[in-house]
Amino acid sequence: MTRAQFHRISKALADPMRYQILSRIARRDELACTHLRCTLPITPATLSHHIKELAQAGLIEVRKNSKFVHMKLRKKIWKNYLTALSRL
Repeated sequence: MTRAQFHRISKALADPMRYQILSRIARRDELACTHLRCTLPITPATLSHHIKELAQAGLIEVRKNSKFVHMKLRKKIWKNYLTALSRL
């Protein structure tokens, strides 16, 4: 994992809501965005922003199926991040 990627992930996870979103995604093989929209106290625009930040950090994979958006944790990236974090 590059230093830039490590910092990008750390910055994305610094927001408590993004960490909560990632936790919910990680609990399942894949999670629909509509599920998050119904269970979190944030606007759809804010949710979209958080998902974009997590995807740009490389933590999640986003798949669009017609008008539905599905997300899943990129387990290898997450594992590499945790390994790098434990070395600090």
